[in-house]
Amino acid sequence: MKGKNLWEDLLKVLSKKIDKKTFEVWFTNTKGVELLEDRLIVEVPNPFFVQWLENVFLKDLTNILKELGHPNLRIVFKPKSQDKKEERKTFKIKKKTSAYREKEPGLSSRYNFENFVIGKGNELAFASAKAAAESPSSVYNPLFIYGGVGLGKTHLLHAIGNFIMEKNSRFNVIYTSTENIMNEMVEALQTHKMSSFRKKYRKVDVLLIDDIHFLQDKLALQEELFHTFNSLYDSKKQIVLTSDRPPWEIRNVEERLVSRFQWGLVVDIKPPDFETRVAILKLKAEEEDINLPEEVINFIASKIKKNIRQLESCLMRIAVFSSFYKKEIDLPMAKEILKDYLEAAKENEPERVIEIVAEFFGLTKDDLLNERRTREIVRARQVAMYFLRHYLNLPLKQIGNIMGGRDHSTVIHGIEKVENILEKDEGIRENVVEIERKLRWV
Repeated sequence: MKGKNLWEDLLKVLSKKIDKKTFEVWFTNTKGVELLEDRLIVEVPNPFFVQWLENVFLKDLTNILKELGHPNLRIVFKPKSQDKKEERKTFKIKKKTSAYREKEPGLSSRYNFENFVIGKGNELAFASAKAAAESPSSVYNPLFIYGGVGLGKTHLLHAIGNFIMEKNSRFNVIYTSTENIMNEMVEALQTHKMSSFRKKYRKVDVLLIDDIHFLQDKLALQEELFHTFNSLYDSKKQIVLTSDRPPWEIRNVEERLVSRFQWGLVVDIKPPDFETRVAILKLKAEEEDINLPEEVINFIASKIKKNIRQLESCLMRIAVFSSFYKKEIDLPMAKEILKDYLEAAKENEPERVIEIVAEFFGLTKDDLLNERRTREIVRARQVAMYFLRHYLNLPLKQIGNIMGGRDHSTVIHGIEKVENILEKDEGIRENVVEIERKLRWV
């Protein structure tokens, strides 16, 4: 099957999952141009599309690829080449940001230590990651970084890998996710190639694994990673893991494995303060050569407080609008473009989340907060906990208080229940996507 045909098949499925206007804006001018053994190359109008599609849609697109029978393919977006005469005057794209090459499978050169903005909430995580990269396995091994969505954990993983590869290109570095490892192991079992699977991960110099919390309930994978961990650790190879929670809060993972996660250094990343948010926006604008006035930067930084990806999303919205309509960026324009987005962000406080979830399941807010335990209410309550954790980045204790004074273990169980079901139940996945739309996060 050619890349064009596969991309068209994928878009047919996607068009049924998102609203028509969103589909037209972001996918009408895309084209599948090449299908390789391990990736599908998709051409998009410009580098802003690359970043937007990667940040917002890549996970859904990857899942659709799996539905179409291509679990090991990854999607790589490539900006369309443009003549200089055709470039917009309102902003320009630097050459270094238009080529998203990969030095090693899984490692993106877009992320490095130089373009990671350091602030009070992440300075320890940054310093630890830099130290691990400068002296692999000598200082912090393993290094375990945890924190909420969109705070820079994945950035640091790529930065570690890129730094080590530049320092010593002969190092065997692998960046992957727990989900990818699981898919590889399943395929290895089916094709009787477990020895090759084990060799791949036990012969590396540096292993970088994202979202290790998805190990929960995967007993076979836990067994494999336990022995892989021991092999690498005993051989003095560097291991770096990220998670949305600390090791001791990951349930249904063998105690011996959780214990090993804590052998080195466990460090968290907190949401950025105002000064850090301003610095992030300035750096991003400089990288993309966007003329962003100081008052616009301060406006965005004052409104988006918890998620770096949302900061970048606001910047991209403004830049794309400026490019399409050939208008200079100013504060009135920014306020108008971001009006709906910021209103949604303001509404997406805990009470709003609970109201939307309750309404979706045909319940009331009181139903979710009281002691009733019918099957439908329990499921809706767990979904609400999932959103409070993953999309508002709230602490478990705070979630328990919000949800009617429930204890820590009940909250963890509820969140993990949804996470587990999401992987197996298409109906629940569709419910979560629909709730996301109602909250206007998609």
